[in-house]
Amino acid sequence: MVTEAKIVLQADVRFEGHAESGHTVIIDGPAEAGGGNAGFRPMELMLLGMAGCMALDVLLILRRMRQAVHSYRVDVKADRAEDPPRVYTEARLEHILQGDDLEPSTIQRAIELAETKYCSGSAMFAKTAKITNTFRIVSG
Repeated sequence: MVTEAKIVLQADVRFEGHAESGHTVIIDGPAEAGGGNAGFRPMELMLLGMAGCMALDVLLILRRMRQAVHSYRVDVKADRAEDPPRVYTEARLEHILQGDDLEPSTIQRAIELAETKYCSGSAMFAKTAKITNTFRIVSG
């Protein structure tokens, strides 16, 4: 399966990214490289992509397991190597869920399945980074 995407220089070090889905995103470099803070940094997108991949897979698994999730967010904190290439070396994901009668053991299983079997983003990140997933259920 081939996926296609492209980025096009807009100005200075700002690019517009285009994906097969038809969506666009602005990618901009840091100020010291001439960036104007007009969009995401490339490494921020990598982190968001991995977290989004995990969240989507976990949510779909939980729905199949008949868990009534009303709200869900993933907070991510990550560390990068000091020297180039400054890859991510550790990522800590906290899954925060709200819903009706959510079962902690079911959530744990969904996260494990996403991380070990389904999430391509997590699998790629795991090549350079230690990934830790935790969760908590909030009332509301």
